[in-house]
Amino acid sequence: MFGMDTATLRATLRQLQQATRDHAEWHENLIRTIVCRLRCDPGELAADAHHHCRFGKWYYDEASIDLRRQSMFEAMEAEHERVHGIAAKLLRDAADGKAIDRDEFDALVAVSARLRQELDSLRHEIQDILRSGDALTGAFGRARLLPELREWRELAIRDVQQCCIVFMDVDHLKEINDTHGHVVGDQVLAGAVRYVTGHLRPYDKVFRYGGDEFLITLPGTDLPNASHLVERICEGFGRVPFVVSADGSPIHATASFGLVQLDADASVEESIDRADKALLVAKSTGRDRVISWNPAITTGTILAWGRDDELEG
Repeated sequence: MFGMDTATLRATLRQLQQATRDHAEWHENLIRTIVCRLRCDPGELAADAHHHCRFGKWYYDEASIDLRRQSMFEAMEAEHERVHGIAAKLLRDAADGKAIDRDEFDALVAVSARLRQELDSLRHEIQDILRSGDALTGAFGRARLLPELREWRELAIRDVQQCCIVFMDVDHLKEINDTHGHVVGDQVLAGAVRYVTGHLRPYDKVFRYGGDEFLITLPGTDLPNASHLVERICEGFGRVPFVVSADGSPIHATASFGLVQLDADASVEESIDRADKALLVAKSTGRDRVISWNPAITTGTILAWGRDDELEG
């Protein structure tokens, strides 16, 4: 489950594509050296050769922390080390004039193919995320939200890890659009996502839920710690100039937040509805604040606080 923003995902995708090309080139040169009995690079015979090829340098030195957390990334290490081990044995045999063992050669081809499959799977997953992302703001797309929340709920059911979710709504966006135009309003939304993402952990995510509403996932976080984090984001939100107007003056905005802990005993949809109710309370009681859901919040109490015209925007 990637927690990178869109720009980082694109950069990671480019790295994966280059790593795939680097391994393919290494493999082709290796086969040529073995078959044609060419002189090999002495470094290929070292026990740590897999650390020093171009793929290895990327894997061990350049890949991002978030990418290293992915199970597919971890699986590559064993395959990569093994393919270099087999390669070293075949290169020594070729240099000594020995016949190449067919089973070892087939193992080299098979392990190299599995490594490429791991790379392709990781690349395809990132491409799927980018295709389903929100082009305007760089937030993750809503299509990925429910599957991911269901994964976090399963962890909560097994008491492995908690997760909190947060509804965020940019306050008075309609007024910004009416005063400065929708282009500026779009820039405010994009700036809001950049600001929030910059204050989250690498594995937290911001999803665009619709319009000016976003849903934030905070895995591995209980309600008190999530509340503390979101309060800090809310406090700093209004101080950031997200865009400069036509007359050169900075345009600020505030946001309202509704917070809930993902409930192992309720459906994901019900937890989302609770976060939405908490958000509506935050908006109906003055905006620019964080409200945590509690069972006393009902549709009736929200309406009593003036949900209709007051809560537009």
